[in-house]
Amino acid sequence: MTVKPNADDTAFRMQLNDSTQLWPVNMRQSPFGSKEVRALVNYRKPTEEELEKGGIFGGISCVYVNWIDSILTKPMIEGFGSAEENLQKYGSDPLEIIDDWVTLVEDGYLTLRIRTRWGGNVKHIVNLVHRTDVNTPNYFTLYHNAKGDVNGRVGDAIVAFKLADWITAENHSGIETLTLEWQSYSGTKTAQFKFRPHGATSTDLQTGSWEMSKEVE
Repeated sequence: MTVKPNADDTAFRMQLNDSTQLWPVNMRQSPFGSKEVRALVNYRKPTEEELEKGGIFGGISCVYVNWIDSILTKPMIEGFGSAEENLQKYGSDPLEIIDDWVTLVEDGYLTLRIRTRWGGNVKHIVNLVHRTDVNTPNYFTLYHNAKGDVNGRVGDAIVAFKLADWITAENHSGIETLTLEWQSYSGTKTAQFKFRPHGATSTDLQTGSWEMSKEVE
């Protein structure tokens, strides 16, 4: 979900999906400060006593947070106008995108569970670029720079990219398709995600629906 602090960082709410907000009755300030981030949250229904202490807010579901852990949350970056330049700048190391409940588009974010090889001592860099050089609407490429760390153990990570500044209800309408491309260990792959533009009110979409295409030879 998305952790959303208020303007003066005295309280925060959590956006569970495109239509559901949660209010933590046992926490006042976000553990991540004033920054909006994606996070994994374990919560339960609060008791009546906890509700009374934490406050009840109309239109928002109150929850008791057991634990919360932030996800690496990044903005998109600009491309260089060609696939070759992007690869040189942002890396061409392979990774896999895992098809599970974490991998989805919701609330203006593309969240991905990725899998690659990690040695443990080098920080890998992943970036998302909107491809204006491809004649396909809403086409993005995920780039991975392993910084030479390519022989370690296989492991997973989660990263979220903010799309809300680009995909909004003002410049997109209805249910649309986002195409994601990346370099896998078996060649170039693409996946398509159905998404509702950030700020839209349509509810005719199962949040996070997506499918992976066949590999490109």
